[in-house]
Amino acid sequence: MNKPDFLFLLLGASYASFKFAKEFVKNDLKSEFKYDLELNISHDNPELKQFDIYPEDNGKKYFDLTDKEVVEILCRNDKVPVWIDIAVSKSDRKKTTFKLLCAGRYSNDKNEFYYADGGSGPFGIKSPNHPIGYKEGTKFKLKKK
Repeated sequence: MNKPDFLFLLLGASYASFKFAKEFVKNDLKSEFKYDLELNISHDNPELKQFDIYPEDNGKKYFDLTDKEVVEILCRNDKVPVWIDIAVSKSDRKKTTFKLLCAGRYSNDKNEFYYADGGSGPFGIKSPNHPIGYKEGTKFKLKKK
């Protein structure tokens, strides 16, 4: 997957996640987007030969990234993680921050992407983390930072 195509999917998934989060949160979400990124959440076996795997990514986290910085980190040799969970995680007066949790398996085969059937490529749109004691149908406040 080339970088412009991946950026297109990232922006589309961000907007879908942004709209989805509005169903759950009281915050006035801003359309200035930033990203917190966690790599290799799946801790994949490096012997899986059909994928590119980067064991050195275990435990790597990045904060307050732009969309272009995310693309630069995640697009490697025209391959991207086979799944990337995206959810709104924080909000302040200037921006909405998404958490991206990424698989450690990289591929350029769209059939390997977990969420390809939904049209979002490797991106799975998730709700913001619900607070302890969350009651269905009630909105809650996200932490600011």
